[in-house]
Amino acid sequence: MRQVSSSLNLPVDLDPVDLDDQVIPLPDRQAPFAPAEAAARPAGRLATVRQGRARTRAIRQVVVVEVAGRLGDVVEDLDLAIQLALADGPRGVVCDLSAVTPGADPDAVGALAKAGRHARDWSGIPVAVACSDPEVCEALEADPVGAHLIVTTSLFTAVCAVLAVPSVAVESLSLAPHPTAPRASREFVTRTLLDWRLGRVIPFATLVVSELVASSSVTTGTQIEVSVAWNLGALRLSVRDHGPGLLSRPSPALSLHGRRRAVVSGLSRAFGVLPADDGGTVVWAVLEAPRPLPSVRRIRSGRAPERQDSPVFTDGHGLAERPFCAGSARVPKADPVPSLQGGDHTFVL
Repeated sequence: MRQVSSSLNLPVDLDPVDLDDQVIPLPDRQAPFAPAEAAARPAGRLATVRQGRARTRAIRQVVVVEVAGRLGDVVEDLDLAIQLALADGPRGVVCDLSAVTPGADPDAVGALAKAGRHARDWSGIPVAVACSDPEVCEALEADPVGAHLIVTTSLFTAVCAVLAVPSVAVESLSLAPHPTAPRASREFVTRTLLDWRLGRVIPFATLVVSELVASSSVTTGTQIEVSVAWNLGALRLSVRDHGPGLLSRPSPALSLHGRRRAVVSGLSRAFGVLPADDGGTVVWAVLEAPRPLPSVRRIRSGRAPERQDSPVFTDGHGLAERPFCAGSARVPKADPVPSLQGGDHTFVL
């Protein structure tokens, strides 16, 4: 975990937002995913949140969440606000604790450290904490999950630290709730991964996205958005719907059962569901997708294939970018990926 200090502060005016929540346990490869029903929300909690216990605003695509008072009183609402922000796919999320009373109890700090699970499962969206209390900072650093958070002493340095993380390219597709939606999502993921030269992941990614889309379209019957993102050897597939909120219907992750749950949990490093502020949900899954290694074979023309360490994305002006490495240089646009069958050349993906 990085810890940055600065005497500068960035004043912001913050607006309240409505918050809905659903907590879904994350799976691992050693234990099968067995989601539990969410605990009932205490009466009047939503009204309390609407009164401003958590306030948010955006700074250059970074969502800043501010809370005030005792950390133990607001840490749950803070976690809900983080989930709502992550559902929109921001550049990053910053938790501003500058107005929190110093001297938080260990239980509250432990609950705050759990926010690191979001960055642990998907590093493409960093989560930072701006806190001037050294005891809280040290406790977050010592926590195995909290160590995935970026901790700074001011809001200014937290936002700068998040913006310093290379952005992740995302491809998205909007689909109607039609029986052909799963097939369309598989074709979209296949094209995207071929363009990114991640062909080895296609069989697993297409299975997972097909199950997520089928579950979402059957459960909600609304327009859905499919997104694909790659970062540091991990591939994130997400499906967003616009149906009733998590409080009024079973979440798509909880509705995964039988074959669907076996497929998703068996092929994913982690998966879960996030509430969206428009009442919908985002179901996501993260798969292992290591960077493709250069082929040791030579094509028949005698020219060695170029090294390709990460997916290449064009900028629309004949140049290509590798957004996953800081300081990457612009290079000529990569040649199209040839067909895997037939042709004069043989490539190993």
